[in-house]
Amino acid sequence: MSFIAIVPARLASTRLPNKPLADIAGKPMVVRTAERALLSGATQVVVATDHADIAAACREHGVEVQMTRADHPSGTDRIAEVAAALGLAADAVVVNVQGDEPLIDPALIAATAALVNAQTPMATAAHAIHTAQDLFNPNVVKVVLDKFSRALYFSRATMPWARDAFAQNQQVIPSEYQALRHIGLYAYQNQFLQTYPTLSMSPLEQIEALEQLRVLWNGIAIAVHVTEHSPVAGVDTLEDLQRIRTFF
Repeated sequence: MSFIAIVPARLASTRLPNKPLADIAGKPMVVRTAERALLSGATQVVVATDHADIAAACREHGVEVQMTRADHPSGTDRIAEVAAALGLAADAVVVNVQGDEPLIDPALIAATAALVNAQTPMATAAHAIHTAQDLFNPNVVKVVLDKFSRALYFSRATMPWARDAFAQNQQVIPSEYQALRHIGLYAYQNQFLQTYPTLSMSPLEQIEALEQLRVLWNGIAIAVHVTEHSPVAGVDTLEDLQRIRTFF
């Protein structure tokens, strides 16, 4: 299917200053991420930024870039502005590829994009949780699906809760347990993407600090691609950056 990828990138970062411009084997991180997105089969890859330095770095390496407003509350709002500026068709599929994912799997981008249609105008991804440490970690976001692989709920809490098994021991994952970790990759039908900034904010979104709960709160389906492979972690800290540099 045809889709485009938009990579939101802003210079402000509390844990790793100037993160999008961090050098990875001679290229800025945001450029490395855009190059991975190009391998997914996207017909177009555009970096969306509010900072001239990021725009200059992208142009220097031949990556398409669009300047945006600086006051967007989220990356989704930022890519919605770019999608509108590009004049995309209402049924065009847009994938939001986070700018700090220089090793994102291109096949994962394509598989998530393929789930978007008129009935499910938004899609994301997940993978199985294999350790109790991740299962009970509030920084690991979990998702529960219905039988059609659509999201029922996202939470930082452990879910679903295996009542009997956890009553005996909360340090193991029961053999029949299928907990899923949410992957922060999103695809949208453009018509819905343009509507997203107008959706009312959910109290659940505020409590959990999870933006995607706004979509479920407003009764809109989110399809979920479950991958067998755990993705390589993105870059949030200096230690993460050093790990990625070592890989390259």
